[in-house]
Amino acid sequence: MTEAIPSLVALALAAAAAFTDWRTGLIPNRLTVPPLALAPVIYFFLGGVPAAVASVLGAVLCGAVPYVLFRRDAIGGGDVKLLAAIGAIVGAGVGLEGELFAFALAAAWALVVCAARGGLGPLLRNTLRLVVNPLVPAHRRRPLLHHPMMSLRLGVFVLIGLGASLGLDRLAAGQG
Repeated sequence: MTEAIPSLVALALAAAAAFTDWRTGLIPNRLTVPPLALAPVIYFFLGGVPAAVASVLGAVLCGAVPYVLFRRDAIGGGDVKLLAAIGAIVGAGVGLEGELFAFALAAAWALVVCAARGGLGPLLRNTLRLVVNPLVPAHRRRPLLHHPMMSLRLGVFVLIGLGASLGLDRLAAGQG
């Protein structure tokens, strides 16, 4: 049962973040910073230095890609701290897997919304141009089409992605 506690804590954190993100568009520091700071300390007392180091490594690895996205104004800082906190709680393996699921689900949803708004054609043309332009001579490159940005709240996708990752982890462990 004690092995399930980090999973339940991470799911509760993700659920609270999804709720606040859905309602306000923000994931507050008071929700993400305490678990991010406390997880390594708790792991230190429960499992010593190796457990604390694993928790910090989970936070760093799970926060690295979101941090780069944040620096490019692609996601918010609350998303970065949420994903890092989840990594600190459940570890890098489950955390990164949940993050991958979350980003894949968000990307799929963005395509659905884009298609519903009639913007899928320009998006796909721009994607093709981004891939092809570096491969052709400068005089043959096509300019990118103007395409308005869309805003997406990641909290719900993080909750679903983490749930999927934890579910798969349990199945792989034979506990499902």
